[in-house]
Amino acid sequence: MSEHRFLAFDCGATSCRAVLATPADGGFRMEEVCRFPNTILKKDGKYFWDVNFIFSKFLQCLTDLGRKGVKITSIGIDTWGVDFGHIAPDGTLLGLPRSYRDPYTRGVPEKVFDMIPRSELYAKTGIQIMDFNSVFQLYAQRQEGFAPLLGADKLLFMPDLLTYLLTGQMVCEYTIASTSGLINPRTRTFDSDLLTRLGIDRNMFPDIVQPGTVVGHLRSEIAASTGLGEVPVVAVAGHDTASAIAAVPATDTNFAYLSSGTWSLMGIVVPSPIINTESERYNFTNEGGIEGTTRFLKNITGMWLVEQCRKSWHAQGRDYSYPEMVAMAERCEGFVGRINPDNSRFANPADMSSEIRADLAEKGFPVPQNDGEMLSCIYHSLAERYAEVFGMLRQFAPFEIMRLHVIGGGSANTLLNRWTAEATGLPVVAGPTEATALGNVMVQAKSF
Repeated sequence: MSEHRFLAFDCGATSCRAVLATPADGGFRMEEVCRFPNTILKKDGKYFWDVNFIFSKFLQCLTDLGRKGVKITSIGIDTWGVDFGHIAPDGTLLGLPRSYRDPYTRGVPEKVFDMIPRSELYAKTGIQIMDFNSVFQLYAQRQEGFAPLLGADKLLFMPDLLTYLLTGQMVCEYTIASTSGLINPRTRTFDSDLLTRLGIDRNMFPDIVQPGTVVGHLRSEIAASTGLGEVPVVAVAGHDTASAIAAVPATDTNFAYLSSGTWSLMGIVVPSPIINTESERYNFTNEGGIEGTTRFLKNITGMWLVEQCRKSWHAQGRDYSYPEMVAMAERCEGFVGRINPDNSRFANPADMSSEIRADLAEKGFPVPQNDGEMLSCIYHSLAERYAEVFGMLRQFAPFEIMRLHVIGGGSANTLLNRWTAEATGLPVVAGPTEATALGNVMVQAKSF
């Protein structure tokens, strides 16, 4: 396998990258070959993902590799969950996919509960209730008469949409579909009764495939223009968290994981879904993993808070590296102000720093007087939220949790790791930082 080269396109909510992986020394040598920002477009009061820009960057990366004479064994794509694009009967992409940060779904869950009670919906899907779940987006789009939905023949979740643009083949990869709130996690199929009651045509979704399925090959025109030939494209664990968890360096099951990025996702890997009144009360979710496993987890707002503060600071002429921000927070370790990271007011405010200050002031906490105190507030608040969620999680685990694996970009934050260990009382094992891309290529490699 030493001559193989696996290309992972790993797309997050704030940035995307391409990583070329070569098997070496019992693992992989990872080389980042491309990185570009991913931003939300606001148009006519709606929020979209610029999938055409993302795809153009994919093509640019592939072209650059082709010019260098790199031979690629296969390609895999992972992205964030729940969002989807609309495909016309003639195969045309209808507009841009809506972003889960679009506020058009606020209040929608309650309307859906009038048709399908909350407890019944959770019992059917095992998915935590968050207003941006695909099920609520579909209802909201239908209610507003969203033209792309009305004209759509097929709906494709984000990694499947990008795979379609590369190959011309439509599939529905299981781990990404499992984030939608439309899947029965026991049968791993779409819930027909749920779809019928919501007025959603099952035929709008392609057939479900499992991670490791070869979907097709690069379209002939892309194969020719890039010089790469007809490279196979594999449906990896398309949900980025599923890919990241596949790369956890554990030799047993006695662990919890914390995938730390724009979102923080804390959970455990179990053989079957955990769906009961207590998991519903705590709003835990059951999403698909590789090899038939279930990711039992809870979403926690993560580095989104920091990234949006950085955006505000940049506009004011202040730019910091990640190590600089860690050092700034550590110098202000004693700052006592705390926020709830999952407060809806932090979902997409115009100015994150101002929103956090307002929240602290309203609660009677000290207000940060500098950027270091703001970062200390965020990191401490995240660590305390992690401890709170871990307290819930250990009630459901069918095994003793002995350690916490922190993976993803946030695992490089040694200060937050220390505060998390202190708050949870668990040993923290940090890394790999490139877990999502690594899990992506691992699934590819198993296909060959």
